[in-house]
Amino acid sequence: MGTFFTDRLGGASLNQFASLNLGDHVGDSPEIVAANRALISTKFGPTQYMSQVHGNRVAIIEEVTDEYPTADALVTGIPGITLAVMVADCIPLLLQSKGAVAAVHVGRKGLINRVAEKAIDVMREISDEQISAIIGPAICGKCYEVSPEIFSEVTASHPESASHTAANTPSLDLVTALISDLRKLGIAEIDNQSRCTLEHNDLYSYRRDGATGRQVGLVWL
Repeated sequence: MGTFFTDRLGGASLNQFASLNLGDHVGDSPEIVAANRALISTKFGPTQYMSQVHGNRVAIIEEVTDEYPTADALVTGIPGITLAVMVADCIPLLLQSKGAVAAVHVGRKGLINRVAEKAIDVMREISDEQISAIIGPAICGKCYEVSPEIFSEVTASHPESASHTAANTPSLDLVTALISDLRKLGIAEIDNQSRCTLEHNDLYSYRRDGATGRQVGLVWL
């Protein structure tokens, strides 16, 4: 059982994708992305990715394939399978118990549509063991500036997300809101390893750079 969060260092990608880009949908060379993903599989074992769409579908993985399920959470109860969630500002949420693990993509929309809750429900169907959560690098509350309309939409269901930038404009603290959700779902052990993607140049940030790569969160039994 284990978890790991990559950064943008140590791969073969060039220019705005430099260097360990693991996203195959951002305009980087498919051959280089495949080589970068091969580095991950060599180090962490067969790794399953997904086609993320800011929804709340949970895919149960029984074997690693080159077919990427359209989902925003992967769950498995099978040892030897590593699950990956790609991010460049959204939260990579990893969930683990003795009987199951999950990799969850939690952005603004994922918070509202409760993708984390749905992943936890599936994990609890597989195993009744206690679940712990690990939160990886994501954009911080003072950097995630949003319109007043989006601010109102998200804070209506998640008041804990309300934040503001240094210029006192509306922003969202998704990590704080997610931690609140997890606690309400009975997750007592929460390891918050988040650091701001926009503020740290060793991480990919879509908000900072536009065209950029993706780092991943990895989890396995």
